Amino acid sequence: MSNSKKEDPRAIRSKRMFKEAIVSLMLEERSLSHLTVQKIASRAELNRATFYLHFEDVSDLLRQLADEVLNGLSEKIQPLEQSDPGDEQERLTVFLDSIYDKRKLLAVLFDSKSLETNLFHLLKTLIETRRWNKRLDRSSHPVALEIRTASIMGIIMWWIRDGIQFSPAYIADQITLLFGRKQEGESSGGR
Repeated sequence: MSNSKKEDPRAIRSKRMFKEAIVSLMLEERSLSHLTVQKIASRAELNRATFYLHFEDVSDLLRQLADEVLNGLSEKIQPLEQSDPGDEQERLTVFLDSIYDKRKLLAVLFDSKSLETNLFHLLKTLIETRRWNKRLDRSSHPVALEIRTASIMGIIMWWIRDGIQFSPAYIADQITLLFGRKQEGESSGGR
């Protein structure tokens, strides 16, 4: 479909219903292998033919859903690229709020590796941009970029799956404590 044409509101509604249906089914079953077009169409109270008007298959629907979520998170992460430390904690909390708002969907989509991989890349790019903006090179940071990114990803994934009782502000505080201060050659052995 061309970007110059406005999408039919019925098509928008149908796509939304299919996306809501697949999320609902994934929350119940937690297994992608049991998802079928028929199950998704039935849950959406639409037919299979309508499904195929919008998606090639279940994987295509999941990919579009993951892309939609990632685009939203990408917009929310942009303010964190600024190197001004003044309201850094607040910007991190706003980003984590957007993750919290989509926590159920993210928990389900983390089971499909594409979202996890793309979110890792988004976070890695953020860290690289912040280092660049601060004019820091890799040698000035004792922790490798990939390790730092994996650590933040791990925190977010744990939070979404098992630690959701903690607020976005609390998680932002914890991330800042882990990564916000300049490391002075000390080894933090875990506690």
